[in-house]
Amino acid sequence: MKNYAYKDQNVVYDAEVIESTPIEPNLVLKILIKAGRSIAKPALEVLEMAVDPTTPSQVRVSLIAALAYLIMPFDLFPDFMPLVGFSDDFVALTAVLSIWRKYLTPAIRQRAAMKLDRLFPL
Repeated sequence: MKNYAYKDQNVVYDAEVIESTPIEPNLVLKILIKAGRSIAKPALEVLEMAVDPTTPSQVRVSLIAALAYLIMPFDLFPDFMPLVGFSDDFVALTAVLSIWRKYLTPAIRQRAAMKLDRLFPL
């Protein structure tokens, strides 16, 4: 069947809706909040550790230097190089994780959780 549209005539097409289920309201927002919380939690803990007065100053300097190296656009080995591109980032990340594990206190974790709840409410 051919439908021709003329200037003076409206063409009507039939459409059939196959079974659909309603999307939960704010589903995308809930997913983004959950993803944001999981990414922000360790970052907030490291930030709290870096500004905590009980954290030794050499640890603070190491944390800030390693994190700065991770976000710098220029690395020892550029990230586009195969195999070695991310190796220097991996070393910096390993340093941050080892410091984080050793110096993370319950008080730091609690302050980070409070900030996390303010930034990403449940």
